[in-house]
Order: sequence, then C-alpha cells, then structure tokens
Amino acid sequence: MAMQTLALFLLVSVSIGGVAWVFLYPILSGERRVEQRRANVARADPVVRKVRNQRSRREQVEETLKDIDQRHRKAKRPPLHTRIEQAGLNWSKQRFILTGAALGVGAFIAGFLLGAGLLAAAAAGFAAAFGVPFWILSFLKKRREDKFLLYFPDAVDVIVRGIKAGLPLLDCLKVIANESQEPVRSEIRIIVETQTIGLPLGESCAKLYDRMPLPEANFFGIVIAIQQKAGGNLSEALGNLSRVLRDRKKMKAKIQAMSMEAKASAMIIGCLPLAVMGLVYVSSPDYIRLLWTHPTGHMLLAASAVWMTFGVLVMRKMINFDF
Repeated sequence: MAMQTLALFLLVSVSIGGVAWVFLYPILSGERRVEQRRANVARADPVVRKVRNQRSRREQVEETLKDIDQRHRKAKRPPLHTRIEQAGLNWSKQRFILTGAALGVGAFIAGFLLGAGLLAAAAAGFAAAFGVPFWILSFLKKRREDKFLLYFPDAVDVIVRGIKAGLPLLDCLKVIANESQEPVRSEIRIIVETQTIGLPLGESCAKLYDRMPLPEANFFGIVIAIQQKAGGNLSEALGNLSRVLRDRKKMKAKIQAMSMEAKASAMIIGCLPLAVMGLVYVSSPDYIRLLWTHPTGHMLLAASAVWMTFGVLVMRKMINFDF
C-alpha cells in the first residue's frame, strides 16, 4: 500500500513538472518573446495604406448649401423694406403700412355693419391689418424664390458653357440678363448694372443674397467672389452647383409626390367639420343654431376652433418634409 502511494505521488509530480516545463518555461525564459519577435521580422505581409476617404466636390457643394441654409434659418428677421424687395414689389414702406391700415379699417367697418359685434369687428380689423398683408408678403416671397430656383440652374449652365467656350464672365451674365426668365433675368441685370457703375463683380454677385435669401444664391456669390480674388476653376464649381440644384429639385418633386396622399387626407380632415356643420344647418337649422345664439354654444365653438387649429398645425408639421 505504501509502495502504491509513493508511485502515485511520483507520477503526479512528474506530470506537474512536465506541464510546467511545457507552459511556464518558455514564458519565464523569454523564448516566447524571441519567437514572436522573429516571426514579426520574418513576416512578409503586404503593407496596407489607409487612404483617406475624400468626398467628391459635388457632396462638398451640397453640404455647404445645407450649412448656409441652416445659418440663414438662425439669422434674424430682415427689416420690412428688405422683405418687400425680396417679394418683388416696388412699394415703399409707407405704402405697405397704409395698405395694411386701409385693410384693417375696411374689415372693421364690414364686420360692424354685418352685426358681428364690436369685439369681433375689432378682431377682424386687427387680423386684416397685421395678418393679411404680411401673409401676402410671405406668399409672394416664397413664390418668387420657387421661380428663381426653377430657372437658376439653366442660368448657371449658360455661364458654365460660356466660360468653357472662352467668353468672359460678364458677357455670360449679360446673356442671362437678356434671355433668361423672371426673376433670374432681373436679378442678373441688377448685378450687371451695379458692376457697370464701378462696383466689383464679386461684390455685386454677393449682394444677390440680400435680394434673394437662398443658400444657392449665397453660394453663387461666394464662388464668384473667391474666383475674382484668388482665381480657380469657375466652370467646375458652377457645374457642381448646377447638378446639385437639379438633384435638389428632383428630390423636392419626389417628396411632394410621395406626400400628396397625406396632404389630401389632411385637407379632407380639416374641411370635414365645416362641411358637416353646413349640411346640418341646411337640414336642421334650429338644431345647430344654438351654437351661435347661446353662450355655451359660443364656448363650444371657440374650443372647437382652438382644437381644430392645433390639429391642422400638427398635420401640417407632419406632412412638411425637410431635406
């Protein structure tokens, strides 16, 4: 029994010593580090060079336009005379104010004569004086900007082809000022006229953004100003701008087509309460007349108008996509 125990102890000792020799000795003696260093030196793997992913000029132009658009949205609201000029009107500030006052007085008199009450007539006059003129101004400004973006890529293409053909930049602008569509023609004509009286061409193009507050117009002015001061390939930069403008226009049209169903649903939902009210009034006028003859009905109408306004604004926010 004692001999068996001694033999088992010897076998266990030899096994532990062998395992230690195999795994611990290379680490303690440094042989593993030597082998790793020898393998690293002898390895003939190809060297992989990391090439920086350079963006194309077209992507840089599009990102610059987005940055300009974001800065424009964060900028302060321009003064009244600037907004009148951006809408394409030749009115003075005094004429605009007098027109708004006349609309307000007319709405107040019309509401008072129709028997709406003094408070309702005053509210209608206030809305007509301060709401309607500025809404019309914003509508005209937006419509003019859309027309400018519609014809501006063609004008940029004319400049690119003219420069590649060897024409000076000013001659290309004169061609646009004579043959392009409004409002591009009038805006480019202003640039040509200001350059004729002595203002540098770069500054004249930079002032386009004051009359047409669009990132595309600002980028056009920046490109022309830099080219006039430092030189560069103007045809390549304007060609990239033209392609970006056309791609943005295609994307906008695609978004409008995809969101048309949601817009139609929003219009139906917004007009449905008014349509039901009109049909009920035609069929049962005594049943619905309590809404505008009883004080509780007035409260219900006011609350319904507030909630309908909130619903319309929420639907408008949901169907207006930014890209």
